[in-house]
Amino acid sequence: MIGYFCIRMKSKTLRKDKVSIITLGCSKNLVDSEVLSGQLRANDIEVVHENKILDHNIVIVNTCGFIDKAKEESIQTILEQVALKKKGRLEKVYVTGCLSERYKQNLETEIPEVDAFFGTMELPAILKRFEADYKAELVGERMLSTPAHYAYMKISEGCNRTCSFCAIPLMRGGHVSRPQEELVAEARRLVKSGVKEIMLIAQELTYYGLDLYKKRALPDLLNALADIEGLHWIRLHYAYPSKFPLEIIDVMKDRDNICNYLDMPLQHASNRMLKAMKRQITREEMEELIGEIRNRIPDICLRTTLIAGFPGETRNDVEELKAFLEKQRFDRLGVFTYSHEEDTSAFELPDVISQEEKEARAQEIMDFQQEISLEKNMEKVGRVMQVLIDRKEAGRYLGRTEFDSVEVDNEVIVKTRKKLEPGDFVDVRITKAYDYDLEGELVS
Repeated sequence: MIGYFCIRMKSKTLRKDKVSIITLGCSKNLVDSEVLSGQLRANDIEVVHENKILDHNIVIVNTCGFIDKAKEESIQTILEQVALKKKGRLEKVYVTGCLSERYKQNLETEIPEVDAFFGTMELPAILKRFEADYKAELVGERMLSTPAHYAYMKISEGCNRTCSFCAIPLMRGGHVSRPQEELVAEARRLVKSGVKEIMLIAQELTYYGLDLYKKRALPDLLNALADIEGLHWIRLHYAYPSKFPLEIIDVMKDRDNICNYLDMPLQHASNRMLKAMKRQITREEMEELIGEIRNRIPDICLRTTLIAGFPGETRNDVEELKAFLEKQRFDRLGVFTYSHEEDTSAFELPDVISQEEKEARAQEIMDFQQEISLEKNMEKVGRVMQVLIDRKEAGRYLGRTEFDSVEVDNEVIVKTRKKLEPGDFVDVRITKAYDYDLEGELVS
């Protein structure tokens, strides 16, 4: 009996750690989780993303702290993992990311069952918990959690903008660009591994290079990436409109593998609101910029993001925003309800619009955009478009055109008996249009 007990204790002691990483929030967080996974794997630690089998003994929750709903989701996820630990299903629960960066002391007090909290830039400290070393030679290498044919690539960290509503600089710090040669090397590795589409992400793409090269160097980076053989699509996310460098559009026009797609969050169109938000741009300047972008690339897809219910927003502001949308006719649109964030300058403003009213305004804007989206999709019926196949679901293939990014935009439903694989590029004739999706037939 004593021998059996010793064997049991020894086998438990020798159990190899298996780590599951849960990622919440934006694509920038996803990249952070992929980098962490790559470091753990390089240290011979088994790691998986959001393991459903629950055969891991350690979990790392990479949190989001951007707005109230994201904070609530992050806290709920932490509590769920703590509950598993209490039941003996987990040995360790670690928390990292934006929420942990901003509210570390509060979280340590409120959820003491968590084994350790880490900020957004504390990757080496996380690795020390596993008696692992940070391997500098792995910069840019990571374990992808996306399908093999596309990946996000973060070109910078942090933000120097001072938008009154935004807490990102509090959680991510100031803008820091990654060197161009490092990004090109990472992109080459991704392409070699099978990636065909790379989505460039940053809190502010157009600031890229100002700290390293004393100029806005995104056009130079785009040209260098576009030269990579086998990289079919390069997509741009999160470009700030104020002082937007139009050279970006010229490079986009000149290089076939840069998608005619730009994600440019505008947040509002009322000059009163733009000033209160400290956006450093007016409605008239935004209209001039959009006009010039479309003049250079008439068929470009423009995606934007708006905020509903900012302090002081009136019905007139909402109507002015809708008039702006009617005139500009964006291809894609997302709306957030305003979140009152402490330590931002907008926190000093009275947040008197109820959450119910904020949500009603957000829905009103989305309903208004829905008709525009349908009309723009109807214009594509009859066209033959190149489609990147993402997956097969319910007996049909789902893919995207160059005008559609992952998860947030249209999907193209492709009906064919031909066997296709994720990552295939195919020509599709669009036969039907819906509010937010397209349907088409394979052109043989």
